[in-house]
Amino acid sequence: MKRTHLLQIAQKLATYRKINVIERVEDTIIKIVFDRDEVYYFDMKRGDAYIFQKDSYKKVRQYNAPFDVVLKKRFVNARIEKVEVLKSNRILRMYANSSSKYKAQRTILQFEFTGRNTNIIILDENEIILEAYRHIDIHTSFREVKVGVRLLPLPAREFKEDIEPIEDLSSFLINEYVRREEIKLKALKKNKEQIVLKRLKKLQNILEKIEDESLLMQKSQSLTENGNLLLSHLHLMKNYQKEITVNDYEGNERTIVLPSQAKTPSQAANELFKRAKKLKQKAKFTYIERENIISKITFLENLKKAIFAAKSVDELNLYLPKQAKAQKKRSKIDANIETFFIEGYKIRLGKNEKGNISLLKSAKMSDIWMHLKDMPSTHVIITNEKKLPPLSVLEFGAKLCVQFSAISDGSYMVDYTQRRNVKMREGANVNYVNYDTMKVFKE
Repeated sequence: MKRTHLLQIAQKLATYRKINVIERVEDTIIKIVFDRDEVYYFDMKRGDAYIFQKDSYKKVRQYNAPFDVVLKKRFVNARIEKVEVLKSNRILRMYANSSSKYKAQRTILQFEFTGRNTNIIILDENEIILEAYRHIDIHTSFREVKVGVRLLPLPAREFKEDIEPIEDLSSFLINEYVRREEIKLKALKKNKEQIVLKRLKKLQNILEKIEDESLLMQKSQSLTENGNLLLSHLHLMKNYQKEITVNDYEGNERTIVLPSQAKTPSQAANELFKRAKKLKQKAKFTYIERENIISKITFLENLKKAIFAAKSVDELNLYLPKQAKAQKKRSKIDANIETFFIEGYKIRLGKNEKGNISLLKSAKMSDIWMHLKDMPSTHVIITNEKKLPPLSVLEFGAKLCVQFSAISDGSYMVDYTQRRNVKMREGANVNYVNYDTMKVFKE
């Protein structure tokens, strides 16, 4: 962030008298609510730290690290004494005064917008470090950032920045967020699409390698005939023979190569019968494997469309979250079900009929069930205890139901009710009562 912008932001922050709320809402983002309910967000990401404003920002999780504990203890309900930008540097300081049981506590909150060394440091009035977002060892840098150590000043820098007066600070900070989010969204979409395309390519290669049932049956029949021909010519063969040329049942000459592991012509015939049986079984169940792969491809195609239509980084991460390094192996049932998480709620949807049936059977009576009104669609289950989930969760569940059903763009109605009101019939077909309906638009 430019120093000239920091100077103008500092002037605005100095007009506030109090910090009402301060907390970490994401790994690198600090939220500060000043008096008059003015909210600012400090994104202290290395290399791209900046300050922004936004109507609302979802808190990812509860942060309780030592840094977060000291941050709240020292600055929640603290009075602001001064806000400044340090000379010849991109460092913004807030001087605050909070009252403890015994005396007033003066504390400095220092935001360092310094590229790869970007940091948030909490100091006492003597500039001794109380805590820091990023700790820096003395062996890593001349400037140690460690609890109990006096913080050394950073070397002064010369800034050749044109002064850019900000007419409307709130509009500027909102636009800063929007501009960066658009860049981030574009890059993230490309990254997520590449992940999906890679998975699609892998599945399509598997699909192409699945042999045709009729060809498998032909091979099975041919092996059976070869086995029968061998049995009918055993009296003409020697144990050491590797192949034999005979006339088949239609009078055509046929050369039969004996399996290498067979020690006698009789064993060779049995081995051919075994192979024929395996191919026959494979042909019988090949359609199941093909349908399974096709359902996965269909799901990924819909996921690709959802990624393309996503309007925000948050929405993108809901569709395709970052995977943990160590993931448990999915069960066979899980392979037919996709899971999403939003606001602490678990949402599952069936990728195919088998997945839909599994969802219906495994759902609790209090869970919320969703389905397109009067149309075939995927089933969606929102894990729920007692109360109805918030509207935002229901809307996202309905959106998933529409997005991952094989339908064209347009407006659709989604029915939803508790699982206790849904009665299974044949397969994934159901009857249901006591339901509500919401409208969803698919782009």
